[in-house]
Amino acid sequence: MPDLDPDQLLDRYDAELRTHIPAHLPEGVRVARDGPLLRFVGFGDGGFVCYRDLDGLEEADLDELIARQVRVFADRGEPFEWKLHGHDRPGDLADRLRSAGFVPQDLETVVIAPASAVAGEVILPAGVSLREVSHRSDLDRIGSMEATIRGDDRDGWLPGSLEAERADADAITIVVAEDGEDMVCAGWVRFMAGTEFATLWGGGTLPAWRGRGIYRAIVAYRANLAAERGFRYLQVDASAASRPILERLGFIPVTTTTPFTWSPSSPRVGSGDRRTSGRA
Repeated sequence: MPDLDPDQLLDRYDAELRTHIPAHLPEGVRVARDGPLLRFVGFGDGGFVCYRDLDGLEEADLDELIARQVRVFADRGEPFEWKLHGHDRPGDLADRLRSAGFVPQDLETVVIAPASAVAGEVILPAGVSLREVSHRSDLDRIGSMEATIRGDDRDGWLPGSLEAERADADAITIVVAEDGEDMVCAGWVRFMAGTEFATLWGGGTLPAWRGRGIYRAIVAYRANLAAERGFRYLQVDASAASRPILERLGFIPVTTTTPFTWSPSSPRVGSGDRRTSGRA
């Protein structure tokens, strides 16, 4: 099927998602254009930059563009993320980011599927139910669960960020899986207005509940929501753990992505052309 051709899917992803600006931004979030980049500031956990491509920037201009983003976020005292895709150019962009003080995080795979192909019956293990949530108490529980899954507290910003997004109820739906009063998994779907895509996030499952089909069920539930709203495609930044499950559901890998993060505590690295002053 033409819709499942990886190159065509990647073209759609690049064109529709990589520089998408939500119709309604959370309070306090601002977007500015800097050459080929869009810079988002003011999220609870910092900000991020995004771009479709870097328009063939010369080496010195590219280094200055990177350094300029660092200076902006250094002045704000905020961390931020530069998401490097596997097909981005130039080929030494990762080295340039490292030289500017960025730290690469875990490699993920961008996977895409037709929403109608993934939508379907939601099958859960006995005793487990799914529920859409919006109240802050449930969002706090999601943050605590994610921190438990990761083994640290770096998701302390998550409840506030999700709450801010919920100000536009049409933009995001948050779903939790529960065994009685115990939350065991959570995921959310962002409906990217003006595009053919809905994007899936979260999905972390407590270790004792893995391998029981809960992640698959919460994917199907969100796919149903997307298909009902007329979105044609689903997109996920898949971890190494979730990618095999998603591929069995019909998702197609189209590229990879590595989040490069910079924080105010990052060492100030580089000299000469690779200057530095200082990431939903």
